[in-house]
Amino acid sequence: MVDYIVIGLGLAGTTFCENLRKNKKSFVVFNDRSQTSSRVAGGLYNPVILKRFTLSWRADEQLPVAIEFYAQLEQFLNVKFDEKLNVLRKFASIEEQNLWFEAADKDKLKPFLDTKLVSNENSRLKVPFQFGKVLGTGKLNTKLLFNSYAKWLEQECILYTDTFDYSQLQVGQDHVSYKDIKAKNVVFTEGYGMVHNPYFNYLPLQGSKGEYIVIKARALNEAYIIKSSIFLIPLGDDMYKVGATYHRNNKDNLTTEEAKNELVSKLDTLLDCSYEVVGHEAGMRPTVKDRRPLVGQHPTYNNLWVLNGFGSHGITIAPWAARSLYDHIEFNTPLLEEIDITRFN
Repeated sequence: MVDYIVIGLGLAGTTFCENLRKNKKSFVVFNDRSQTSSRVAGGLYNPVILKRFTLSWRADEQLPVAIEFYAQLEQFLNVKFDEKLNVLRKFASIEEQNLWFEAADKDKLKPFLDTKLVSNENSRLKVPFQFGKVLGTGKLNTKLLFNSYAKWLEQECILYTDTFDYSQLQVGQDHVSYKDIKAKNVVFTEGYGMVHNPYFNYLPLQGSKGEYIVIKARALNEAYIIKSSIFLIPLGDDMYKVGATYHRNNKDNLTTEEAKNELVSKLDTLLDCSYEVVGHEAGMRPTVKDRRPLVGQHPTYNNLWVLNGFGSHGITIAPWAARSLYDHIEFNTPLLEEIDITRFN
């Protein structure tokens, strides 16, 4: 008998497993890598929606939790995957500069929006109206994070790489059985794969396909994360990740020429140098109709739980939401109504 079975090892699964490990709970993980959104994501943590200069949902509450969580995880894994980098928001006009200053005067945005504008010193960037600097931002090397965590799980012999078979799950009153494993609880952290889950596919998970390209630009030499109509994220060795697209109708993880052309077109309005497209990735973001996470207990089975629906802000939301669910299960701490799946019962 283990305390938990966790299904999925993206952001939701990893952050929840860490709560289990730190609290000395026994668990096993099933992960077949069928969902790619966490692995291909840009890995940014950024508290500000830069299209409108507004604070992301509860970002002031979530960001400190996330930064502390990733620092502790780096120490545990003995791996450096968190890089502190400022985001520079390219202004398209004097009017946008004025809107930036108005936003920076608001109490919740003051800690994150620098009121000293940044002049462009990179001749390879087309920036006629300066930048605004976002503070408290950075990026995670998500592939390194997930690979390192999976390696630890493998060393502990608690990672199963086969696909979870829902038909083999037997749900009892006080425990569940899956093949030869008994557990007190099952937590489904499957990302967009939840649409195939017979226990939770009633929830309104819409999904939004995102595609990124990776470019090599030897002359660019840019250290900051640049935000214009797209994000330009430095990876080192003259490599940059560019993204992302948002498409709700296409529900697969396949790359498309249409999305690649869209990103290249937007990139050409920002760069004034040659570059080569050397990579192209796609994944389905687990987005929800009301843009809030899906967290909580199955309406019928009291030992089945879900942690999902982080959308495009998963890096910031995941540690906070995972802790919320853990505290709810173990200590009966109430979930925030905005994230509790009872809103859809």
